Amino acid sequence: MSTDTGPAVQELLPTQAWGLLESNPNAVLIDVRTKAEWSFVGKPDLSTLNRSVLEIEWSRYPDMSVNPRFVEEMIEAFEDSTPTQVLFICRSGARSMSAARAVQESLAGEMHRFDLFNVAEGFEGDLDSKKHRGGLNGWKAHGLPWRQS
Repeated sequence: MSTDTGPAVQELLPTQAWGLLESNPNAVLIDVRTKAEWSFVGKPDLSTLNRSVLEIEWSRYPDMSVNPRFVEEMIEAFEDSTPTQVLFICRSGARSMSAARAVQESLAGEMHRFDLFNVAEGFEGDLDSKKHRGGLNGWKAHGLPWRQS
C-alpha cells in the first residue's frame, strides 16, 4: 500500500509569497475565496508582474459548501501551461490550506507536478482587538498590491 501523499504543502507569509511570485514567472496565485469576497473586499493584484490571479472558489456562498470540482477547475485554469509553483490564498489562510491539501491528496501517487504553498495570514489576516480584519496582518496589511472591484 502506498503512503505517498503527494507534494507537501508549505506555508509562506504574504511578503514571501510576493517574493516568490516576483522571482518565478511560472508561479501561480489562486484566490480561493468566494465571488462575494472578490467583489466586496478586493483581491491581490499581480498586474505589475504581467499576470492575473486565478479565482476559483473553494467553498460557495451562501451555504459555504465545498466546490466538488475545485481541483478540476484548477487544472482547467492552467490551460496548456503547467506552473512550477502554486500558491493558495483566502481571507485568513484556513480555507486556502484546505484547498491546497485537497490538491495534495488529489495528486497523491501521480508524478510530482508542482510545489504547493499556502499563504499564511491570507488576504485580510487575523481579527484585531476591535474584531476588524485587514490591519493586523495579511496581504493587505503588508502593503502588497491589491485592488478593489
